[in-house]
Amino acid sequence: MMASRHRAWNLRADHAPLGNSRFESRPGEKVRHTSRVSAAKMRARFIEPMLLLRTDRLADDPSRYQYEIKWDGFRAIALKTGGLVHLRSRNDKDFSGKYPAIVKALADVPDETVLDGEVVALDELGRPSFNALQNFVPGKTPLIYYVFDVMVLAGADLMRDTLTARRQHLRKVLAKLQEPIRESSELDASLPPLIESVKSHGLEGLVAKRLDSRYEPGQRSGAWQKMRVNQGQEFVIAGYTSSPKNFDAIIFGYYDGPKLIYAARTRNGFTPAAREKLFKAFKGLEVKECPFANLPEASGGRWGQGLTADKMNDCRWLTPALVGQFEFLEWTPDRHLRNARFVRLRDDKKAKDVRRE
Repeated sequence: MMASRHRAWNLRADHAPLGNSRFESRPGEKVRHTSRVSAAKMRARFIEPMLLLRTDRLADDPSRYQYEIKWDGFRAIALKTGGLVHLRSRNDKDFSGKYPAIVKALADVPDETVLDGEVVALDELGRPSFNALQNFVPGKTPLIYYVFDVMVLAGADLMRDTLTARRQHLRKVLAKLQEPIRESSELDASLPPLIESVKSHGLEGLVAKRLDSRYEPGQRSGAWQKMRVNQGQEFVIAGYTSSPKNFDAIIFGYYDGPKLIYAARTRNGFTPAAREKLFKAFKGLEVKECPFANLPEASGGRWGQGLTADKMNDCRWLTPALVGQFEFLEWTPDRHLRNARFVRLRDDKKAKDVRRE
């Protein structure tokens, strides 16, 4: 069972000796790949992060894959060279000034070392929250740097080593570090219970990495894959934005007492056939007046989900009768949904019974 603060997900492994493969990099050069093998010590430099391939279904094979939480944060490369720690974004932008507490906590990392991880903000329940990260307030918002790989360790290039070997080295490094540095731990279970546990804890998704995978800077080879596992509930469909054929996006919400409250709109989750079938269900439900009590809104909001009076000119309204099942990533502070996706219509629940869960 998953702990809410993810502190119980550490697995033990015997430490293996450092790999012998090393290579030189030119001063000031970003590292993507190289085939030159050298006995010289490698200086730590920014390395483009290995990318994850999105998939709707991960392989269920713990003998070949390592599973981890998909964190909802900012990818960050940490490196220490010449005694100084630097934290860089996935695009090589400076994060050191933005997250000084993380930089300070990495002080005991061996010199000439490069780590890969993700900066994550936690909400009041200890869960990752991208909204909290976007609205980060130093000293008030709990931040964690979840580390999941080491590419260079004390000048030794480990990128040709297997993931299993690199993890063993990484644990040795992390054992010397304190909060807010944590290991992004392996999840020791088969895929189905992991998916259910991720759903129940309201986390974003799962990552699967081949145990024999090498670190491939800047590449999306498929050796690392990610799958989103969203939260979900039913909502009332009460509008849409039109398109030449049928509709572009559907507009939906929930009841708060007698009032229908707008939650979000989405164009995600539809095949052409499903879109046409849903559009046919709209027939006979059209109304002129907007049924949502909280519209129009004053602004579009950070994620653009707000419906202003101007945007409402493109909307068509429906009698609140259709109930649909939706998946989504999270609720935003302004009571909208982020990354919502239509799943299917529900005929087992009355619209008036739909409440925010």
